[in-house]
Amino acid sequence: MTLLETLAQQWASQSPWEVVAVILALAYVWLAARQHIACWACALVSTAIYTWLFWEHALPLQSLLNLYYLMMALYGWWHWNAMAEQHEDKVQVRGIGFHLPAIVGLCFVSWSLAAGMEGMFNSQYLHLDALVTVFSLFTTYLVTQKVLENWLYWIVIDAAAAYLYWQSGLYLTGLLFVGYLGFALYGFLKWRTAMQQQGALDAA
Repeated sequence: MTLLETLAQQWASQSPWEVVAVILALAYVWLAARQHIACWACALVSTAIYTWLFWEHALPLQSLLNLYYLMMALYGWWHWNAMAEQHEDKVQVRGIGFHLPAIVGLCFVSWSLAAGMEGMFNSQYLHLDALVTVFSLFTTYLVTQKVLENWLYWIVIDAAAAYLYWQSGLYLTGLLFVGYLGFALYGFLKWRTAMQQQGALDAA
């Protein structure tokens, strides 16, 4: 069976809920790149659907991750609104002194999590699942704080997640995360431009 035939079969047999989740997930990233607060409403519904879908496809950590996303959608909506009301909704930059220890620590947590769950779940992608999960938890928080570098993390996470989902049979979601790579680059450029414009205004 060719790749196109496989995708056609997947499309015909997929749950309509996955289609809804994919559309809303794309809307979330596009709106987040434009710093539009409605992104969190799209995230809320999309992640609720994905929490169930990933559990059905034996990806427990991804299911838990999307449950976390659901809660962060509520927090993100509240926090972005609070920052706007206080006129503190500027894009921030964190230095290497913040990111390097974070990356080392997250890699250790990911390895420890996967090692601790090896006897509980029979999955050959458990370590990759753990890496995607742990780094996504951290990076989602960076989005709520409007930290510019969150988009650079997402580029790496999305590439790893696309491979994980494709290998797990979630082909449409795998393709979605390939598309996310372009959105992550778009988001980085949009946020960097906004930060530069804000710096020019502050200097005026």
